[in-house]
Amino acid sequence: MSESDAPFDRWHKKYPKSDGVPCKCGTKKNPLYPSSDHGRGQQWQARYTDPNGKTRRPAFDTWQAASDHLAEVRVQIRNGSWVDPDLGNETVEFYAKEFLERRRKKKKNENTTDTYETHIRAHIIPFLGKHIAKTLRRKHSMKLVDYLIEQPTVGGVYGVQIFKTWRILVNYMIDEDVPLPANIVSRIELPEVGERVKVSLSAEQVNRLAAAMREVEPRFEVFVWIAACAGLREGEAIGLKKASVEWSERLLYIEEQRQGGKAAKLKTKASAATLPVDAFLIEKLKKHIERFPQLAPVSRRAEGDRRRRGWIAPPDEGLIVTNRYGRPVSSRDFNEKWRAAVTLAGLPPETRFHDLKHFYTSQLGASGRHDPKTVQALSRHARFSETWETYAHPPRAVESVTVTTFSGLFVQADAHEWKAPA
Repeated sequence: MSESDAPFDRWHKKYPKSDGVPCKCGTKKNPLYPSSDHGRGQQWQARYTDPNGKTRRPAFDTWQAASDHLAEVRVQIRNGSWVDPDLGNETVEFYAKEFLERRRKKKKNENTTDTYETHIRAHIIPFLGKHIAKTLRRKHSMKLVDYLIEQPTVGGVYGVQIFKTWRILVNYMIDEDVPLPANIVSRIELPEVGERVKVSLSAEQVNRLAAAMREVEPRFEVFVWIAACAGLREGEAIGLKKASVEWSERLLYIEEQRQGGKAAKLKTKASAATLPVDAFLIEKLKKHIERFPQLAPVSRRAEGDRRRRGWIAPPDEGLIVTNRYGRPVSSRDFNEKWRAAVTLAGLPPETRFHDLKHFYTSQLGASGRHDPKTVQALSRHARFSETWETYAHPPRAVESVTVTTFSGLFVQADAHEWKAPA
């Protein structure tokens, strides 16, 4: 700890020269000789070496204040409660960037990290980014909520999600030893948010939706069947590969999803599965592959234009569904087509792709062919057996399961295809 056990006088020389001239601060018996800092800044320094080996020299106006600080630091170092006074001197923006960089370096879920980055970049940094981290108080969290409520582009649900990101960032700063109040994000009153509307789809509505998607974008129709008959999420459906289908055994290997056109980890470990599916879905997949090659055919003239431009076909990644240019389907493009298909099919505007997964689960349960635990397993809900994550191709949800729920459900769709109203 000690550089000195007593405060250091900045204004006067400890070892003056013999020919020096004393200043008026001293007395005849105890003369004081001015240093180059005489009269500038605070006079007394509390000099010590911290537990990290760094020299500390905080300044004070009086000898007593410096002495009291040295005594306090001595006790803190002895009992291990000393806190680095430099911690938290960076801005919130600094810690936010560091937080995101560390998540990416640790290869955390890319989609989640992108969501955090959007919340931080678009909302948190504009409001709190320039604040020094250690000066944050509970009032800043409350003001952030008020700020989000006032933003016309931020709804109730989205505002709550942004605040949750703020809470995660604050906890990161606390883990980095930034001295923040314990209640800075606790018991903050958030706006009331109603539950998200869940659309319960019937088989007839799914038929209409598939037919509408066939009108909007024929290549995307099979997405409806993949979600309705296998319960895949949007990214999982977009990332499904031909090699992930065991055609004769009627199995899907769910191993990855697509986010931003790139392969990404699944939402949870429980999402990985070797999933038995209905023969109805297998036939839909086969027909899709036969009808839609990776690249949509173009005219002879367009083909000539491509050659003159030196156009190179994108690599074949083995995806079941690609866009007409042979590239992975983007979420933005699909969601645009999805909304158009929902409108064309006359379904509620809040109908989401995930509602097809709910349809899948409810139909499995209503069929009476599977017990509730089997339905949970087939739906790949997070609380199923932890042994799944230990296999490259996880075992079937339940051995010897054969799914036949969907063959009779949509058989009439092929015989009497729904057509969009003129």
